[in-house]
Order: sequence, then C-alpha cells, then structure tokens
Amino acid sequence: MSPDWKSLTAYRTPAWYQDAKFGIFIHWGVYSVAAYKGEWYPRHMYERGGEYANYYQHQVSTYGAMPQVGYKDLIPRFKAEHFDPQAWAALFHAAGARYVVPVAEHHDGFAMYDSKLSDWTAVKMGPHRDVIGELAKAIRAQGMKLGLSSHRAEHDWFYEYGRSFDSDVNDPKYAALYGPAHPTESAKGADGKDVDWTFVSDAYLNDWLARSSEIVQDYHPDLMYFDWWVGQPRFRGALAEFAAFYYNQAASRDQGVVLNYKLDNMMPGTGTLNIERGQAADILAQPWQTETSVSPDSWGYAEGDTYKSPDEIVQLLADVVSKNGNLLLNIGPKADGTIPDEAKSILLAVGQWLKLNGDAIYGSRPWQRFGEGPTQVAAGTMQDTKTKPYTPEDFRFTTHDGHLYAIEMEWPANGQAVIHSITPSMAVRKVTLLATGTSIAFRQNADGLHLELPKRPSGLHAYVYRIDTQVASGRMDLKEQR
Repeated sequence: MSPDWKSLTAYRTPAWYQDAKFGIFIHWGVYSVAAYKGEWYPRHMYERGGEYANYYQHQVSTYGAMPQVGYKDLIPRFKAEHFDPQAWAALFHAAGARYVVPVAEHHDGFAMYDSKLSDWTAVKMGPHRDVIGELAKAIRAQGMKLGLSSHRAEHDWFYEYGRSFDSDVNDPKYAALYGPAHPTESAKGADGKDVDWTFVSDAYLNDWLARSSEIVQDYHPDLMYFDWWVGQPRFRGALAEFAAFYYNQAASRDQGVVLNYKLDNMMPGTGTLNIERGQAADILAQPWQTETSVSPDSWGYAEGDTYKSPDEIVQLLADVVSKNGNLLLNIGPKADGTIPDEAKSILLAVGQWLKLNGDAIYGSRPWQRFGEGPTQVAAGTMQDTKTKPYTPEDFRFTTHDGHLYAIEMEWPANGQAVIHSITPSMAVRKVTLLATGTSIAFRQNADGLHLELPKRPSGLHAYVYRIDTQVASGRMDLKEQR
C-alpha cells in the first residue's frame, strides 16, 4: 500500500480478530505510583486552579513543592517489584481473552518499551525492565495475540499547565520527558463544530512517526491502537504514512494485523473503528471494537476506585458481539505490578462464563438482527454508563457453525421466556441451555418461540440458548466484511 487513503482501503480485518471477540487492555505506567484518579494525573497535577486543582494539592502535599518536585520524581518510585508477566498472561488466558493490548506509551511520554529514541523508558529508569518485551513473550506463549497502544500524539500538549508557573516542565533538562507542552487551541467553526488549532511542529510529527514505527519494527504487534488525537488535522498525513508502513511490514511477514482508530480519524475501510466507552446502535457492516474499563471512572489504577459488576461486562460483551464487534476490557495494575483483587475477580468471572458459553461468542457472526427487547443502549462514544439495566425481555443473537444463539440478558422470574424474532417458519428442532447442556421445553406460536425454563443456573446474568432449526442458521449477509 502507499500512504494515501484510497490505497489504504485495501485493508481487510483479519479473520483472527473477527473470531477473537474479547481482549484485555492494560493501562500501567508511572501514573500508577500516585494512584490518584487515574492515568491523567501527570497533566492535572500541574493545574493549580479549577475543577482539577485537587490533583495539584495532592501532588504538593504528598511528594513536595514545585518546582523542586514534579512528575519526573515519581519515576524512581515506579519499581514494578512484583511484576510477573507470566502470571499476568495466565490470568488473561483464564479470563477468556484472545488478544492483549498493553499501553506502550501513554500521554505522559514515558515509554514502557525499549525505545532507542528516548532516555525516558522503563528499561533505563524505574523498573529497569522491558515491560512490553516481557509481556509480548508471555502473551504469545499463552496463544494470545499481541496488541500495543500508543497515546503519544497527545503528548504534544499534555503538560501545558506546567508552562503557566514555575514548574519543572520549564526546565530544559527535562524537555525530553515533558515534550512541547503547547497550549491547546480550539474554536467553533462556521458550521458549529469544534476545530482544533493546537500547534504541531514538523519535528514532532517526524518523532511521532519514528516512535510508532519503532514499535512495529521491534515488537511486530498483531494490533496497533491509537488514541483520538491522531485525528487532529496536522496528523493526517503522518497517520497515512504509518498505516501504509504497518500494513506493508505485516504483509512481508504474512501477518494479519489490525489498526484501531476512533471517531472519523481514518477514512472508513482503512482500519478498524474503535468506540471508546460506547456501543453501536445496530449491526455494523465492518468489524469494530468497543473499549471500556472495569472501572467506570478511570483506566489506570486509582486508590478507592469503584468497579463494574461482572454481569455488566458479560451483558456488554453479548451486545457488542451481536453487532459485529469486539470488546476490549481494560484493567489498571498497581505500581508494584500487582493486579487489584477486584479486577482479578471480574476477569475470572468473565472467563468462567466464556468457558461455558463461548460457542455463542468466539468465531460467531451476527444474525439477521442483533436482538430484541425494550432496553435501548446509549450508542456513541463515552456512553457506557448510561444504558439502563437489561430485562428478561432483552435478547441478543449470534450465529456460529450453523447454530443460532439467543442470549437472554436477565432470567425471568416466572420461568417463562418468549423470543419474538424466532417465528414458526423457522421450524425449531431443539433448544439447549448452553451453560448446563439442559434441553429446554418449547413451543412455537404466532408471537414467537416460547420457552419453559428450568431452575435458574448459577453464574452471571446472561443466559445462552442454542437453537437448532430445520435449516441451518447463518450470519446476516454483510456487504463489507473488511
């Protein structure tokens, strides 16, 4: 491919990704030391006023006054003394994940990999380990695919508040860590939409492209993920250059790869859309992904954080997969390299559900419709906590190996279920509760398939029925499976 968007529409989503359905995201870095409200701590700790002033107050009261102390001084505290990549990979495998995406570099500018283009890396400071390299080996040893994410584009302005007063962001000795720290500039265009006018130099674009390409050359990720700011107008040319480089490098190794993008950052069909903390309203023709975290509030580890229930995660997975999507579920390990018990329990619960019900998820494709029921998801970016609780009338459908699967989001108290989308013309032969292998008594009426349910099975609140019909059920005819 060449670095123009028309050429890049030759991209096709690899089969492994379409079959995988579930992956793990990992936000872990120096910001885990503060463990204060998540991974944006290094930006907000330099804001002395406004809604984020508590970050600055926390930093000064905990670690010392500025300019003597700043974010750089948290690096020696990031020791990762209990980091065990093999144990992490085993946990993710037990969770049922088919791919894992550690953050290679976040907005803070600290590389978690062995970059030859920076002195501010986990190899040269802090843990003194190639975190990404070790994880890559452990993840692949478990048979999972390796993804890597780069959030470096946002580093262009991430430390801007440190410019407004006497802080270490202004010390030339630390310029390679704190970066340009340009002020963000945005305005409303004539059409009322936001326009980003933040300055990005040619040198910064070249640096971003070099570092992104270095990750590809050194670690050969099966998936690359970029955060939203690569859609800023100045990045468009460099992004096309990277995409062509990545796809061509992968092709030379016969490697099927995925490039995740957000919003309208790439031309449709040139990569795989990722919806941050959100869902699609209906089946999308092209495979896509939603990312969310086990915490409703943060991505990196934060003391006193709240967590979603495993039931919420499984219901989200069912909804996303029914619409031709994948779920990338994030956890935030502690600075010492341990994974919080709450996150572990969620992952293991999801893994147990997938062990019993995975036939409806892995390798599946959408049916003629994604589902039925009264609950409408809050579609779009940053909407993941706005969907109302599901009811026993809510079903999601998938197909796999000639079987139709109906996933009931809650168990009906009266032991009766009706699936209106399954009409008498489908001539159902058998219905099986997948988790237990129990045959379900049924009848077909004009209003749908009626099920006489046994005692509610143990486990999470999403119940899968395998429905065998006279004619094998296939996925809907998607016009573009890219």
